[in-house]
Order: sequence, then C-alpha cells, then structure tokens
Amino acid sequence: MALQHVHTDTAPAAIGPYSQGVIVNGMLFTAGQIALDPATGQMSTGDVREQTELVMRNLTAVITAAGATWGDVAKTTVYLHDMAAFPIVNEVYGRWLGDARPARSTIQVSALPRGGLVEIDAIVAINR
Repeated sequence: MALQHVHTDTAPAAIGPYSQGVIVNGMLFTAGQIALDPATGQMSTGDVREQTELVMRNLTAVITAAGATWGDVAKTTVYLHDMAAFPIVNEVYGRWLGDARPARSTIQVSALPRGGLVEIDAIVAINR
C-alpha cells in the first residue's frame, strides 16, 4: 500500500510538513485548502465570498492534479470561522460542484490558519 503524494503548482504549496493530497488505496485525501494565492503565497484579505472562491479554485486544482473531478468527490469538510457565513459559502460551493453531491460536514471553528474565514478538504475516489 504505497502512498502517492499529489502536487500541483496551480494550488498553494504546503506551508508546513504535509502534502497537498495523498492517494492511497484508490482514494485521494486532500489537505485543507485556505484562501492562499498559489502564485504569491499570500492570504486573501477579501470577504468570505472571495475567500471561498479561492478555496474552491485551490481544491479543484488538487483534485484535478490527481486525475479526478468533483463528480468523484465522496466527502468534504467545510470549516468556517463564523457559521453566519454559511449561506454565502454554500452558494459558492454549490456553484463549483455543479451536479456533484458529495457528503459534507460543516463545522464552526474558533480560528483557521493565517486568519482565514473558510477552509475545505475532500476525500475523493480515484478511478485509475
């Protein structure tokens, strides 16, 4: 059971000792994505809508680098700094998913890395 590490330059580089994603036994486990600009490594200072757009773009880049699509996503976890932002995050998230309907958990947390407002990770079936 060898681990395959996923890396793409179209998502932010890891800011610690972890991988953007790891594939094991036909499943991709992504790192949580926050609103880091992959080109600059800088955190977005925008509102929750802008940050969620960037998070979804980053997460999509990791999923794509593993050879998958949102239709292959089995589960996501959404971490919010403020649950009052849920309707906005849900709207952006739904637009990026299209017809995909993975299972999802949404959790309010007291803080996120780099002062982010939203973080999302995914578990994805890899059909290789």
